[in-house]
Amino acid sequence: LGVDPDVWHLNEAHALSAAFHVYGKHGSLDEVKKRFVFTTHTPVEAGNEKSSFDLLHKFTFFNGLSHDEARKICGVEGDEFNHSLAAFRLSRKANAVSKLHGEVSREMWKSHEGICEIDHVTNAQNKKYWVDKDLEAARIAGDTRALAKRKRELKKLLFKEVADQSGRLFDPDFLTIVWARRFAGYKRADLITRDIQRFEAMLGNTERPVQIIWAGKPYPKDYGAIDMFNQLIHLTDKYPNATVLVGYELSLSKLMKDGSDIWLNNPVVTREASGTSGMTAAMNASVNFSTYDGWVCEFSKDGHNSFIIPEADPTLSEEARDQHDMLGFYQSLETKILPAYYDNPESWWQIVMNSMNEVVPFFDSDRMADEYYTKMYS
Repeated sequence: LGVDPDVWHLNEAHALSAAFHVYGKHGSLDEVKKRFVFTTHTPVEAGNEKSSFDLLHKFTFFNGLSHDEARKICGVEGDEFNHSLAAFRLSRKANAVSKLHGEVSREMWKSHEGICEIDHVTNAQNKKYWVDKDLEAARIAGDTRALAKRKRELKKLLFKEVADQSGRLFDPDFLTIVWARRFAGYKRADLITRDIQRFEAMLGNTERPVQIIWAGKPYPKDYGAIDMFNQLIHLTDKYPNATVLVGYELSLSKLMKDGSDIWLNNPVVTREASGTSGMTAAMNASVNFSTYDGWVCEFSKDGHNSFIIPEADPTLSEEARDQHDMLGFYQSLETKILPAYYDNPESWWQIVMNSMNEVVPFFDSDRMADEYYTKMYS
């Protein structure tokens, strides 16, 4: 391309071989560190990519460096090459993708020598792309009546897709919960179904009806997530007000954020580096209902602009933690969300308005781009 960058930004460690290209050009580790910054996305040590050093060398990953020289500049002993650890050692600065993720990352990597400073730049979303113009106009005007009217119209558009895919006829006046993102074990798509009696009681509540939609995709070889996806399809088959939608791409994502009342997010706390779908949901008058993890920690005020599942004791077993979080979901739904939505609409729409007003400008991508320039590139 004929470009000689002042700064090389490794967004995850997969592009690390670029650092060895620059090392070959300048012959100095200091010159590499001056030019490289690194964004880490993985809050679990085991999730960071590791490869055989000898295999990488055979595939010229190290740009022709000898075994000894490549090992020396990366601080590698043995045959295991940790891509993220090497990126931390070859960069002048790194960032996590939320404040909490920064704390988790510094704790996770602190025992390793020679790593760079780890700051954080919280992820964001492009409001110009995602926001519905009529919802935004109602927000700017402070007009909750116009907000509610437009939301009902958008719910009808989503429910047309629900009808086309599943044959179910959802009601735009009923509280609609959406869980939509990549299927992965720690994201716990099935959490609220693990007490089937409470799940059925929620779906069978005729005084305060609830509709729920799941959507998303598992990785092709994540067989646990694939099984969870299939189980939810089979489970929801017998309920007229619950469904799983397929084809989760940008258009469906937009429909779901526009048409949901509640955006459900219940990952295991500290396992979600940031998350971003809830940001665009909030921009479109959907209220976040989440565990206290990722970007949510920098945004949410329970009962003011969102609803939070109370934090579990981190010493609990996995089973006890999941039980705690599931019960927290139902308690908040039954004592806070449903009463506000059905019995106190003025309060509900004020929460929606607070959410829309407070998600920007901080979680708009303009802020994120500026922080990358000032924190990482300058």
